[in-house]
Amino acid sequence: MAAPKRGQRDREGRMPLVSHLLEFRRRLFISAGAIIALSVGGFFVADWVWAQLQAPLLIVAEEQGRTAEVAYTYLTEAFDTRLQIAFTVGLVASSPVWLYQIWAFFMPALHKNEKRFALGFVLTAVPLFLAGCFVGWLVLPNMVDLLVRFAAEGAATLLQAKVYLDFSLKLLIAVGIAFVMPVFLVLLNFADVISAKQILKSWRIAVVVISAFAAFATPAADVVSMVLLIIPMVALYLVSAGIAWLSDKRKAKRNAEFLGTATA
Repeated sequence: MAAPKRGQRDREGRMPLVSHLLEFRRRLFISAGAIIALSVGGFFVADWVWAQLQAPLLIVAEEQGRTAEVAYTYLTEAFDTRLQIAFTVGLVASSPVWLYQIWAFFMPALHKNEKRFALGFVLTAVPLFLAGCFVGWLVLPNMVDLLVRFAAEGAATLLQAKVYLDFSLKLLIAVGIAFVMPVFLVLLNFADVISAKQILKSWRIAVVVISAFAAFATPAADVVSMVLLIIPMVALYLVSAGIAWLSDKRKAKRNAEFLGTATA
């Protein structure tokens, strides 16, 4: 038996395991290349991004009349933070590339009339990811304000640069990914892994998971930020269930037409 070629599929669009692994490696390299290339550009805007991330801390300190500084505690920390910011900028900027690669890997056997869903996936997932990062950006000042207020009045707030940067960037990326998760529910529905009925049946679990994520991502006392995360995430979950329901309805109609033609 001849070895399978990269991307080789049978008549139903299925690929052997080796081809799947080769396809995964190829798309991983494409995604990594895009992230690295745009991270180079991110290196030049790192100073501006870093200033914007520190702004909430400095504003809160000024309002509370206290000293607040982000300090570098070891020799290479300034360079390390710059690299981390550059990589995050590259990750966000290259989101159209790696989100499409995810879609293309999981949905290789789409019919020709369903290829338009690939464009719809990217046009939906990318804005949602960026919107999630933006919501995280909006929530960040509230979280900084609340957490700094726990310090004794007049006490200085001295934060290690890497710790503060990790806190800020992980919040932005985590919320961005959370906003994209409903799109992946639709992806799994298109791949016949999960049905709209199963999505709707699990709404209680989804609400609990979303609430737990919002509680984890925001301080317990910051109810406003928590609500700002929960409402859009629940709404997106319901929208994904609605899209999955329309997809299931279309599939059922197509299967009925196929059976009718076969028995005619």
